[in-house]
Amino acid sequence: MQLLPEGARKLAAWCAVILLVAGVGWVGIQLCGEFRTAVTPVLLALLGTALLRPLYRRLERMRVNRSLAAGLTCVAVVLIVGGAVYIVVAALVDTGDQIVASLRQAGKSLAEHFGAAGTSLEDLASNSKELLTKFGGTAASNVISGVSVVGETIAVAVLALLLVFFFLRDSHRVAGALRSLAPRGTADVVEAMARRAFQAVEGFMRGTTLIALIDAVCITVGLLILRVPGAVGLGALVLVGAYIPYLGAFISGAVAVLVALADRGFVIALWALGVVLAVQVLEGHVLQPVIQSRTVQMHPAVVLLAITAGASVAGILGMLFAVPLTAAGFGVLHELRTRYGSETSEAPEAS
Repeated sequence: MQLLPEGARKLAAWCAVILLVAGVGWVGIQLCGEFRTAVTPVLLALLGTALLRPLYRRLERMRVNRSLAAGLTCVAVVLIVGGAVYIVVAALVDTGDQIVASLRQAGKSLAEHFGAAGTSLEDLASNSKELLTKFGGTAASNVISGVSVVGETIAVAVLALLLVFFFLRDSHRVAGALRSLAPRGTADVVEAMARRAFQAVEGFMRGTTLIALIDAVCITVGLLILRVPGAVGLGALVLVGAYIPYLGAFISGAVAVLVALADRGFVIALWALGVVLAVQVLEGHVLQPVIQSRTVQMHPAVVLLAITAGASVAGILGMLFAVPLTAAGFGVLHELRTRYGSETSEAPEAS
């Protein structure tokens, strides 16, 4: 190695580090895929804990017993999530026919103006019910498989809820456990990195939830004013899609504009597009900087790459987990840069 120039040695060292990190990451991803039944509820529980921790801490400050506070928080999340799921599903079911019919009409309009460009959309809307019927028939003919999927989903949800309870109740013991597991001399660094990562996930979850509610309310009100059919269902779609940044907003906004185009005409579709764009501008220039100003700020390109990587690894769940995990990684890097960067800058002064 001494025969090589210093630049080549540094490049070789960095290549070795990158290959080592990539190899460890690939093995970790493969292990998570093999044990996804156990990994998924843990990740869901971490996201739920990050979102519910402020409520738990408020109950704790009111001198409520830790176990009771954690139990009340879990009951609250069951009621809130159950109610939200019911509202979203009911809205989509009630307005699903309107949305499908409007998309079908939008496909016909696009096909008339742009030829084959609109044919695929029309075919998709026309055949959606047939595809759903076939899917339902297949599921009904394979009852055992359907029951196993439903049972696995329920088991994951129940396990995640139980983990949220334990994570909240025993959160005061996490720092001590990390310090006991950390190698000698690194306890402070490990604890600081864990705290910064969790703070990033906590801020992301709270900020995203609040932004999703504001976006859904604003777009629903705008579509109701424009008398676009299925406005409540489209708002519910916006609420759910907001947890996948940029991509979810783009898809839900495009569906809203197409429905407006099909049912209300070109002018109303332009107004609907204006409402969607106005909400996105409000989110990008006001809500994101104000609500998530204390969390890790990531460039949109990084977010999109993270979503793409998550989708390629684990589908929809990967898209859901990709951004908070990336935020946690950025939090760890920020903590390391703050610690070792400051030490490096102070070194010349000490000498």
